[in-house]
Amino acid sequence: MIPLHSHHSSSEPSPYNISVDKVKFSPGGQIKVTLSTGSSDSKLYFSGFLIQARDFGHPSAGAVGSFALLEPAVSQLLQCNNIEGSAVSHTSSTHKTEVQVLWTAPQNSPSKIRFQVTVVQKYNLYWARILGPVVSLNDTSPLPPQSTAGFSSEGCGFKKSCLRDPVGCDPHSSPHCYFLSFWTEDQSVVFELSGLASGYVSFALSTDKWMGHDDVYLCINYTDHVDISAAYVVERTHPVTSSENVLRDMAWRLSDGVIQCSFRRNIRIPGRSQNRFDLDQTYYLFMAHGRVDNGRTHRHDRQPLISESQVVITGPPEDLGGSRSPLLIKFHGVFMLIAWMTTVSTGVIMARYFKPDWPETTVCGHRVWFQFHRALMILTVLLTCTGFILPFIYRRGWSKRAGSHPYLGCTVMLLAVIQPIVALFRPAADSSRRYIFNWVHLGTGTVAQVIAVVAIFLGIHQQALLLPAPWTTGLLAGHVVWFVLADIVLEVHRRGLFPTVIYLCGNFVCLTLLLGTISRI
Repeated sequence: MIPLHSHHSSSEPSPYNISVDKVKFSPGGQIKVTLSTGSSDSKLYFSGFLIQARDFGHPSAGAVGSFALLEPAVSQLLQCNNIEGSAVSHTSSTHKTEVQVLWTAPQNSPSKIRFQVTVVQKYNLYWARILGPVVSLNDTSPLPPQSTAGFSSEGCGFKKSCLRDPVGCDPHSSPHCYFLSFWTEDQSVVFELSGLASGYVSFALSTDKWMGHDDVYLCINYTDHVDISAAYVVERTHPVTSSENVLRDMAWRLSDGVIQCSFRRNIRIPGRSQNRFDLDQTYYLFMAHGRVDNGRTHRHDRQPLISESQVVITGPPEDLGGSRSPLLIKFHGVFMLIAWMTTVSTGVIMARYFKPDWPETTVCGHRVWFQFHRALMILTVLLTCTGFILPFIYRRGWSKRAGSHPYLGCTVMLLAVIQPIVALFRPAADSSRRYIFNWVHLGTGTVAQVIAVVAIFLGIHQQALLLPAPWTTGLLAGHVVWFVLADIVLEVHRRGLFPTVIYLCGNFVCLTLLLGTISRI
């Protein structure tokens, strides 16, 4: 690991860092290794490097394991000790600030491994054999294939606390049961986690119902084994694996896509450097699952299951309830659905086809159709304003994962506010400029309604709303088609009463079905 540069290795402290994404591994398991400048100084870089893994007890015995490339444009595999891919080096002398690779443990791995790196900044300045972190062989063991101990709903509520989705499911009989149970033994708590997932299942302890600054526990499927680790989440980022092993009695099982794992953790852990929470306090429980790619966990596949209330982990056993759909987001969907699929369409119908009706009847000095139209449109604006605010309260800001839905929503909100302002300045009915108002009012309202419908179609697929697909989309599409057909029929039969009755009844039925779907979630 000494470059033939006719110069000695620098005696100054190395400005470079080498880090790993986990400190425990199993035979055949993978660890992501990152070499970086470890500084915000934009002038600091490196042009060459060599990374190896060595036996911690016998570092001179040669390289251990093999590497896989994550960035083939800047790194290449080398053969050391007749082991292909046992080292990684640079492909060119271009300036670099970070490089990442994957190390795969051999089947007969030593119990402890230390990563070493040589870094070249320029030809006459380099640091050789920089010592990196030490990782150790995992002491987890697979559960017996037919063992059911600990992975059953038996005892939930009186022997152990359980959080389940669907409600009342049993992981012993249903592979689609997402299950977390825990109970206290002496000065520790035993946790058991089960769920159908392609990459990982996890749970977290949180002081609120929002991801960030949480104590996380992961069970990651690496094809032939499960890696069980503690981690910490800062804001909405990838979990940072703890470098300190605080878990004991770890065991796991893989069966037909279901990941199951169990472990024990002390109620209190001295020091808070590893961001572990004391288990005798109250927390919300989060349960999530997702995929893993090249050793990196990705965002959960579904909205996490969150306990309805805070729970004392060491408290009396409870059969806990939870939800994957936040109440504020449900109300957001309900308000927008009522506003733009019911009150707006009904208000448009009233203004377009009811002007000739009740010509001599007035309410508060205005004709009946106008009063209905104005009331419905004011209700639309109020519902839109209320529904618009709710996601910002829940998300605590702008959502970066909702695609174009929030942008369309902001456009609708703006147009919804503009409409009544324009209406306040409408000229008299016999004014020569009245036609300008009519076209502006009609155009703005039509554009707002079309954009709102598109936003609703995108919104029903948002993870936080958790509506069943695909029939929800079909039901919503049927409602839109119904409005268009009713509009056509009423236009043809402008003074007919029967088509109007059909429209109102159909509108009520469609709305009832949609609201019923949301309320059952």
